[in-house]
Amino acid sequence: MENVAVRVQNLGKRYRIGEREPYRTLRDAIARAATAPFRRTSHRRVGDSGYPPIPSDGGHIWALRNVSLEIEEGEAVGIIGPNGAGKTTLLKVLSRITEPTEGVAEIHGRVGSLLEVGTGFHQELTGRENIYLNGAILGMRKTEIDRKFDEIVDFAEIRDFLDTPVKRYSDGMRVRLGFAIAAHLEPEILLVDEVLAVGDASFQRKCLGKMGEVTGEGRTIMFVSHDMAAVQNLCGRAYALNHGRVFASGEVNDVISSYLESVSRPHAISIADRVDRRGTGKMRITGFSISGSTNSHDTARCGAPTKFVIAFEGTPPLRNVEINMLFYNQFGTCVLTTGSDFVGRTFDEIPERGSFVGRFDRFPLMPGIYQVRLACVVNGLVADDVKDAVTLQVVEGDYYGSGKLPPKGFGAVAAPHDWEVI
Repeated sequence: MENVAVRVQNLGKRYRIGEREPYRTLRDAIARAATAPFRRTSHRRVGDSGYPPIPSDGGHIWALRNVSLEIEEGEAVGIIGPNGAGKTTLLKVLSRITEPTEGVAEIHGRVGSLLEVGTGFHQELTGRENIYLNGAILGMRKTEIDRKFDEIVDFAEIRDFLDTPVKRYSDGMRVRLGFAIAAHLEPEILLVDEVLAVGDASFQRKCLGKMGEVTGEGRTIMFVSHDMAAVQNLCGRAYALNHGRVFASGEVNDVISSYLESVSRPHAISIADRVDRRGTGKMRITGFSISGSTNSHDTARCGAPTKFVIAFEGTPPLRNVEINMLFYNQFGTCVLTTGSDFVGRTFDEIPERGSFVGRFDRFPLMPGIYQVRLACVVNGLVADDVKDAVTLQVVEGDYYGSGKLPPKGFGAVAAPHDWEVI
């Protein structure tokens, strides 16, 4: 890549289990905390810190190992993975909050980071004073900070508390101010961790919009989040980490799919043996199968005739019975709900054992991986409800008879429709 803003080569960070940080004075701690998130960074290699290499034995854990990545100027790149994957550690190394154990990390530009609530704040200073402090740390003149001041305050929505010490701010207020400072004082590279989850929904949307503006201005963003929809909307590329290593990289939709497939494996336990279910127990779902245009019991084809068979058993009498089947996409959003009651089929009396059969003339879900939730209702009460009962794969088909489907990421459900000119 040309015009690289961030380059990481074979980066590793190892911690000694139970080890404490070396003793530092209060002055050292305040100076380090205040300056680290906004410090200009450069090459760093093993031994740069002056500490000897940590010996390899069972008393250590690798938070990062052999991590390599490159990010161009003006890119927004997502960093995703499960808890403990090493995402935050990576940003801390790039922010020079912690030293790497091995490898090289290069940053070309001024860094602003928001890694945790209150990062870079002096708790005894007011919101106003912290804005000027962080601007000075970034190397900005007072006139430059003055020009951005009102914009920062309005974005953070803290004008009434501007002259209140930051230590009295709520977590949400600190996050709003921290993000506003990091985004508006024009760092060339912005590192954002999951802290946006602390804010309310409207502020999260505003932050995502601002990060989109930042990349539009040619600045670079590394965005760590568990919100796959936010990563998908903001970022063009992504890296997925697990156990401190990169296991997927590339176009954001492909990386998200690889990550979610890795954590959404089918249950090894049969539906009949599942204990994580709720309901009165009057009826239990005991099995599930698919028949259609594929030969797999957990695969359907978009646009093809498809039959779902849901086995059950219950305690008679079983009257006024409904069956529901809900489909959730990779982001945990319900994209399709089907039910016997919706099509006027409430069953007045059914046997002690049997199967519900649901049919689609043309199965409407777009290609992808879905989680299926199964639930049955008896006399208005939920008798059985099993979340993630089945992992369903939907493969490409010819729903519209034209041989064409929308591109991946453009909708979850196909629907019959027509067009004409009048």
